[in-house]
Amino acid sequence: MDKIVVRGGRRLRGAVQISGSKNAALPIMAAALLGDNPSRLTNVPRVTDITTMADILTSLGARVDRPSPHEVVIDPGGLGNSTAPYELVRRMRASICVLGPLLGALGRARISLPGGCAIGNRPIDLHLKGMKQLGAAVNLSHGFVVADGKRMRGTDVFLGGRFGSSVLATANVLMAAVKTKGVTRIEGAACEPEVVDVAQFLRKMGARIEGMGSPSLVVEGVKSLRGTAYELIPDRIEAGTYMIAAAITGGNLALKGCRADHLRAVIETLEEAGVCIHGGARMIRVSGGGRRRVVDVTTHPYPGFPTDLQAQLMALMTISPGISVITEKVFAERFMHVPELNRMAACISLEGSSAIVKGVRALSGAPVMASDLRASAALILAGLVARGETVVDRVYHIDRGYEDIVGKLRNVGAEIERAG
Repeated sequence: MDKIVVRGGRRLRGAVQISGSKNAALPIMAAALLGDNPSRLTNVPRVTDITTMADILTSLGARVDRPSPHEVVIDPGGLGNSTAPYELVRRMRASICVLGPLLGALGRARISLPGGCAIGNRPIDLHLKGMKQLGAAVNLSHGFVVADGKRMRGTDVFLGGRFGSSVLATANVLMAAVKTKGVTRIEGAACEPEVVDVAQFLRKMGARIEGMGSPSLVVEGVKSLRGTAYELIPDRIEAGTYMIAAAITGGNLALKGCRADHLRAVIETLEEAGVCIHGGARMIRVSGGGRRRVVDVTTHPYPGFPTDLQAQLMALMTISPGISVITEKVFAERFMHVPELNRMAACISLEGSSAIVKGVRALSGAPVMASDLRASAALILAGLVARGETVVDRVYHIDRGYEDIVGKLRNVGAEIERAG
């Protein structure tokens, strides 16, 4: 099993090209099943989750080609199988996003209950609730979600949940609604840029959607959609991770191909932490050479501070003088990286849904184990400044969502390598 070895102490300098958004790519790939002809997606990241989604679409009868490393062509012409099997779906939770397109395209779906990162309870109840409100008959049988959408009609759907809105549930219901007869009003919709990207793709296919970027979406069903060409938005979580990499090493990085307007909460938080940030139309320059300051942060759905950057920010706070409080409001159990950071001489204690971080003078390299995708990134960031060598195990997590993180970091001065 591969490991990533990091030797700390180098300031990062140079430029990093930000890849396309994984969290937009996955539902958009699924949405391509709704077209009458092929769709061509560009700026697609080279990560294993994309490969998994391609395998799922292929198992359903679609044809998926990759004519170039960052391009995917999806031909739904052979779509006929409505069962997404356990051996594929178990690899990632986002597999559930084929539910809506299958109901829209075939009127039926049989999806294995999904897997993914082990970051606490991540139910799919909002997905099922939304489909039921549209009129689908939904049952759980032998580990599968079995849905019949032949009686779906446009209606009012409310997607507010215990922990706020859901990005994937919003995308799923949206994809189910675009070919459902009548008008569907989705309240409590997620406002994340990734949801907007899905809606923009569907509109380019011919869907009628209003209210994008707001918690209220209005969808007028159409009979058919056409395949189209579409460029994905950049990955704001990858961009935020490299922003924190510059900050934690006291380095200076230019992040190319990203969007500052998708990162306002992150930029504001890092500026409060003493990081100097200048944003342009398609580039952000980050300088971490100033005096570090602690910040208190609570994660929220967009436009709040993203849960997917909570672990990375915590790594920065471990070496910032003072005491910071990081509160997790999206996934309350998303603190599995805390004991691993403490193995590196961090001083973090947990109190309910909050982590109390007391900054230390220096971290110490150690063997650590990644528990999920974003925890992997946090441990690598900590290793960039730790004294000595840090070995991160179970790095298949990082491959799910970061394109060539070792190569990108090495190109800007990090001493990092993969080892078998």
